[in-house]
Amino acid sequence: MKKLITLLFLYVASFSLHAQMVNPVSWTTEIERVSDTEYNLIYKADIQPKWHLYSQFLKGNTGYPTVFTYDSVQQISDFKLVGKTAESKSVTKFDKVFQAELTYFEDTATFTQKIELINPDVKTITSSIDYQTCDDEKCVLGNKEFSFTVPQKTAETAAVSQNAFQNEQPKIFDPVQWIGSVKKLSDDEYELVMKATIEPKWHLYSQRSYGDDGPFPTEFSFADAGNTYETVGKVTESETKEVFDKVFGKNISFYENEATFTQKIKVTDKNTKIVTVEVVFMVCDDEKCLPPTAKEIKFSLDNSAITASKSDCELTEKDIRLSKELDLGIEGDFSTPEKSYLLIFLLGLLGGFIALLTPCVFPMIPLTVSFFIKSATNSQKGLANSILYGFFIFLIYFLLSLPFHLIDSLDSEILNTISTNITLNIIFFAIFIVFSISFFGYFELTLPSSWSTKLDSKASAIGGVVGVFFMALVLAIVSFSCTGPILGGLLGSTALSGGDTAMKLTMGMSGFGLALALPFTLFAMFPKWLDSLPKSGGWLNTVKVVLGFIELALALKFLSNADLVGHWGVLKREIFIGIWIILSAGLALYLFGLIKFPHDSPIKKLNKWRIGLGILVAAFTIYLIPGVTNSKYANLKLISGFPPPLFYSVYEKDKAVVDEGYSDCPLGLPCYKDLQEGIAAAKAENKPIMLDFTGWACVNCRKMEEQVWSEPEIFNLLNDNYIIISLYVDDRKQLPKDKQFKFDKGNCNIKKIKTYGNKWATLQTLNFKNNSQPFYVLLSPDMKLLNNPVGYTPDEAEYGKWLQEGIDKFKAKQ
Repeated sequence: MKKLITLLFLYVASFSLHAQMVNPVSWTTEIERVSDTEYNLIYKADIQPKWHLYSQFLKGNTGYPTVFTYDSVQQISDFKLVGKTAESKSVTKFDKVFQAELTYFEDTATFTQKIELINPDVKTITSSIDYQTCDDEKCVLGNKEFSFTVPQKTAETAAVSQNAFQNEQPKIFDPVQWIGSVKKLSDDEYELVMKATIEPKWHLYSQRSYGDDGPFPTEFSFADAGNTYETVGKVTESETKEVFDKVFGKNISFYENEATFTQKIKVTDKNTKIVTVEVVFMVCDDEKCLPPTAKEIKFSLDNSAITASKSDCELTEKDIRLSKELDLGIEGDFSTPEKSYLLIFLLGLLGGFIALLTPCVFPMIPLTVSFFIKSATNSQKGLANSILYGFFIFLIYFLLSLPFHLIDSLDSEILNTISTNITLNIIFFAIFIVFSISFFGYFELTLPSSWSTKLDSKASAIGGVVGVFFMALVLAIVSFSCTGPILGGLLGSTALSGGDTAMKLTMGMSGFGLALALPFTLFAMFPKWLDSLPKSGGWLNTVKVVLGFIELALALKFLSNADLVGHWGVLKREIFIGIWIILSAGLALYLFGLIKFPHDSPIKKLNKWRIGLGILVAAFTIYLIPGVTNSKYANLKLISGFPPPLFYSVYEKDKAVVDEGYSDCPLGLPCYKDLQEGIAAAKAENKPIMLDFTGWACVNCRKMEEQVWSEPEIFNLLNDNYIIISLYVDDRKQLPKDKQFKFDKGNCNIKKIKTYGNKWATLQTLNFKNNSQPFYVLLSPDMKLLNNPVGYTPDEAEYGKWLQEGIDKFKAKQ
């Protein structure tokens, strides 16, 4: 066993620390000719594992969408956009942090914008893209500019990719080529033939749908159908072969080498000359699938070649002057302090204890009590099972640390994905309902008696171990949706701490597992303590009934998860809280002796603890009532995290309810959003500066402001001692024309600074070699670092200590 653990440690320790600079998306582009005057501008994104690139279409203020911008002058004189930018198939999932559905891309994404030339002599078309990518711990804003060279009309080769970066990019696959032809059937009837040529080893899928667990079917859409022409019947396709597909694990109909699709149309407008068809398709080989791709086919028209143009590296005097202003001339070195193994272990231990208070872990307590009540036949076996249960919890979290290091390609969200699966949440909802009814005494959950007579002692022992392990595994899986963010903070802190990162990760995960294991081991021992106590008076049944009410209330959390993820709109916030009010009132009535269950003993007189608990439950019921109203009091902070979010409401809410003291700075704190104004104020008031690199769509930034800054001690430190300068790196407000400039990032990699967000993001990267938010820096008015900058720091004590350290060092320099 010692050798095994040592070997695991050595494997884990072999991976090095990630750099602070993050660039999770690389871009390539190509231009595709569809007619003499029309072209497709195609953007392809290659996304690093574990990162998400967000769609152009996000609901409300739930993220920072991908935005394409084109030169306004060119759009008047050279070309015009035709329709919206199309994008490849994306993933839409419920995000627990934003409390909303988010649409994003994983691994790859393709965006296509059709344009029509106004100036036939135009040589170059420029564009830019602003986008946000996020992983489990941080979000990064990106900006990239592109230049497309319009191909000559005489070129005959297919469109080729142009390199969007200075460095070589991963290969972009394009295994299917489409050709369109027209057959005239009569004066007004035509047959459109769409032929696909497929590269060897690739499969193009038929139009047949196989549901969510199958490939994306080939689909055709016909522009102007119903206006200038009508489609006759459905698209027919050539014969397919149906074989077992290794990628999807089922029999699938697909094409190899070539495929032909045919659609009959009847022209209703004799002036119709061109028919445009869009085909959306997916292709796979034996190892991978490409995302669904959209291409337009214009019949009798072919494609042409393009070449990439180079960036203009010339900077004006204004560009050079404004670029220099971004350099703050920071004095003082900074680094992230080294954290010892013991400290990392203790941080993990603390995280585990915090996780015990989350809504995903707490419901497991009555389940654990119930399981060991039924499994322990004597005190020795109960004690052994309790210790084994704790060991298995520790072991599971220890082993969970290994895949993050041993397999780079492992999806770090896989356990969280499982825990938010609709079917699994409904199953757990049903399980908790069954357990609660059992607690009420309507039936007993016991194994069939025939099982015990057929099992010998050895099989019984093995079964007991398996059962205990299963309980530990269920705890880890069910609780992961709540423990994941805590573990993410631990992993991020470890990655930034330097040194032997892999070993520290294992120490942190081990501490986390141990923190969960210790109290759950005690909970597991608790049934034996119950068995050793007198059973007269029916007090034990009262405990079970109370647990039944709690179990029933907490079961709603799993149903709510399924409702939110599935976007059913059934269990809205007020309905959820309303059910809780009914359950809470029912529990209060039970404690006061007004409701009885099957195994309750007659109540002659209510004892003090029952009356006291009844009063607390009644008070809680009253506390819940504002939660069903449409007012600012509907935000019930004591149960935050249990019910659905405030916006998921039966009421129509155009905008959030805000306090009268609301300001555009967090918590009404005085702050500056202009750097130079903030620095001038700091010099005038002789106060240190806190640079707050933040974002409108930054979730962890809001967490810091609402959960850490709101603490009275932190609030007073910020309000009384610092000049806060909040710089929003995703602010799309345009800079004045005389403040817009080009910034050379090196090697003629030119970035156009057009918005305030562009400016502040570039300033952060240039001065602090960091591009993630939130990011906090303490400075003296003369730009001297007071201590090490920090990122997301949810621990109020740690953050307060960091602020106080800055104040002390500033005063020492006076």
